[in-house]
Amino acid sequence: MRIKLLMAAAIALHISPAFAHERAVEFPETEDGRVILAADLHTHSVFSDGEVWPSIRVKEAQRDGLGLLAVTEHLEHQPHKADIPHPDRNRSYEVARDTLEKSEEDGLMLINGAEITRNQPHGHINAVFLDDANALLVDDPREAIKAANDQQAFVFVNHPNWIPHAPDAIARLTDYQLGLIKEGLIHGIEVVNGTLDGHSEHALQLALEHGLTVMGTSDIHGLVDWTHEAGHGGHRPMTLILAKARTKEAMKTALFAGDTVAWSYDDLLGRPENVEALVRACLSLETSGYPDETSVLPVEIVNECPVSFTLNNVGDATFQNVGDLVHVDRNGSFTVQVRTGAVSPSIALTFEVLNTQIGFRKALELTLDMQVSGQ
Repeated sequence: MRIKLLMAAAIALHISPAFAHERAVEFPETEDGRVILAADLHTHSVFSDGEVWPSIRVKEAQRDGLGLLAVTEHLEHQPHKADIPHPDRNRSYEVARDTLEKSEEDGLMLINGAEITRNQPHGHINAVFLDDANALLVDDPREAIKAANDQQAFVFVNHPNWIPHAPDAIARLTDYQLGLIKEGLIHGIEVVNGTLDGHSEHALQLALEHGLTVMGTSDIHGLVDWTHEAGHGGHRPMTLILAKARTKEAMKTALFAGDTVAWSYDDLLGRPENVEALVRACLSLETSGYPDETSVLPVEIVNECPVSFTLNNVGDATFQNVGDLVHVDRNGSFTVQVRTGAVSPSIALTFEVLNTQIGFRKALELTLDMQVSGQ
């Protein structure tokens, strides 16, 4: 039904159905009723070192189906200040907010933020859910972090595997950053960053070791469509937030609780319980039962999400029509012919979900099961 509605909307707007299908970022609810909302909490415009006006960031986010967008200009790095002098570091957010308020589209929520941009050992650190970005524009970066926390901001380390700060591209936390984490002043870490065009298994391990929220961001500077081929099979890297409601407050609560999954291309990275909740929301089994006089059961693996899955069969069952490696396209399905040995009233398939990471180079193992009607 959801896909049919998308197609109808695409026709009404004179957009090709293929384009609308590829562009959509919509996830079903988790089994416990949480909503899965896409967020990008690291973006730039011409008010720091980006290449577009803030209004474009809003319109891109609406096209991408984001639930939450943060405006996070560099506080200190202002390469366009000769052309766009703005002593008020909230101005970019205000322009974006005015654009959103004039829009007739629903769904996107906008929050203010900032990037505290210093050399190591501080590094680049984002703060979102800010009331006033100007309060962070101080000489001492530690005081800037404290000012963000005084506003109950969510604070996270950016691109710890960035080569200018990590020549071997291995993510590490400095002693300075570890001290801020111990004090409760840093809450998350980027595991995926679109400017780096990839993800960091080492950053994921740091998140798990230090109880940090797993983040995926675009860190977009140019156009999303050009950079990530959005609408043509690609998408910006995002944080998928598993929230109890579709509100800013619920998403902020989920971020502080660590209820996130980073999404890059078709890779999903996060804490085991969050990745499993998301994958279970996406994948299910369907069957019409056994054909006459056979114990080979056709089972359709249905994927209701805009993420393609690569599954490795690690259970006892074997397949008649394919080997152990199964690919299920985004918002699609794949049918396996399961040799069950005998007619059975239920079926269970166990897979290693190869495009997930729940630890350092460790994929999620998941069992999907169902009853076979008529047996």
